Amino acid sequence: MQPVNLFDLASQQARWLSVRQSAIAGNVANANTPGYGAVDVEPFEKVLQNKAVTMAATQPNHILASTSPARTRVETKQDGIAILPSKNTVTLEDQMLKAGEVGRAFELNTSIVKAFHRMYLMTTRS
Repeated sequence: MQPVNLFDLASQQARWLSVRQSAIAGNVANANTPGYGAVDVEPFEKVLQNKAVTMAATQPNHILASTSPARTRVETKQDGIAILPSKNTVTLEDQMLKAGEVGRAFELNTSIVKAFHRMYLMTTRS
């Protein structure tokens, strides 16, 4: 078993959260687009197992963001989501809940890193 580097883990989660926030923002932006399917990213636990964060286009015309170093495979969710008459699967309530989850996760991530950084500084000063 290898030791866990907290700062590396927090950095990976921050990259994953950014990709998830981007997917949620895309869903909200396309909430009124006929035929648009809501997308989400793999859970962070799967990302940790794969050790690689990559993004894939769901359609050949999509352009991948080259400025973002964090990339995660995007999955279209169809099961359990009601398809609207416009064949759009985005529900704004779900997207706002997900955006809140991402915001809270960013805050927790930052708080943990800040606390460990303070502890690290205290041990090196003594």
